[in-house]
Amino acid sequence: MLRISRAFFVFANFSSLEITSRVTLFPLGLGIPALFALESEYKSMRSSNPVLGRAFNNRGYASMGNTNLGNTSTATTPESLENLYNAPAASSLQTGRMTIEDVVARTSILFGILVVVGAISWTANLGGGALMVGFLGGFVLAMVNTFSQKIRPALIMAYAAFQGLALGTLSHVFNDVYPGIVSQAVIGTLCAFAGMLFAYSNGKIRVTPKFTRVILGAAIGYLALGLVSMIMSFTGNSGGLYGATGFGPLLAVAGVGLASFFLVLDFDQIQKGIAAGAPQEESWRAGFGLMVTIVWLYLEVLRLISILRGDE
Repeated sequence: MLRISRAFFVFANFSSLEITSRVTLFPLGLGIPALFALESEYKSMRSSNPVLGRAFNNRGYASMGNTNLGNTSTATTPESLENLYNAPAASSLQTGRMTIEDVVARTSILFGILVVVGAISWTANLGGGALMVGFLGGFVLAMVNTFSQKIRPALIMAYAAFQGLALGTLSHVFNDVYPGIVSQAVIGTLCAFAGMLFAYSNGKIRVTPKFTRVILGAAIGYLALGLVSMIMSFTGNSGGLYGATGFGPLLAVAGVGLASFFLVLDFDQIQKGIAAGAPQEESWRAGFGLMVTIVWLYLEVLRLISILRGDE
């Protein structure tokens, strides 16, 4: 799979931004490269979230070294088997393998950083300069983290901080125009996340090759429409396709649905990574991939609600 395909979600984050009503949102990162990236993903069909592809497309991992779970040089005796059976389960620190607890912990750290920085930028009301710094800084770090051969937790946490700066500033602007919209968007995002997690964990939604093809094909079409909308907004049509009566809300609903279904692909990739014995450090990449998708989902929900409340 081409390495450029792993950047799709990063582009998707910034493609969610446009000009709506009295609020200017910057269409950063959307373009022809995003379409080529997703087309490569569609053709290869080896991963879902390109951010997670490097880690979780492997079918197995080499031994992480001595795990102290047993000594093969010592003859097996009933006593040694009994001691092994009664021993507590090995932690990820002992095995060197990623667990779901690792993913939850790293993801919680990243969102904690995002929320704290976002709250500070919301309170300070830093304005458009901080918004641009946050999105551009996040974009650069996202590219570095996506294409890097080595996992760098410090850079992943820095990405979360820049995203917090951008989202806190942007959310404050939206809330000034549409009071209460941020709490509505947060609740909507959490409900979508919880619903998709429940559906996936209970087998209501299963990730099959056909399912993946459909979602990736829809994403290509959605990005193409985003390009058209951006061009229209630059030619004097405020809001682009999203400003079109009747069509805008439908397109926004499609964006929310698409981002939600990509969460299912994320869950599946993480589960496969754990089953394949991915190294523990890959939990940082998993948390990063989830953050990219959830931020995209939040922006889509925010846009949908702003369209629905556009007459206020």
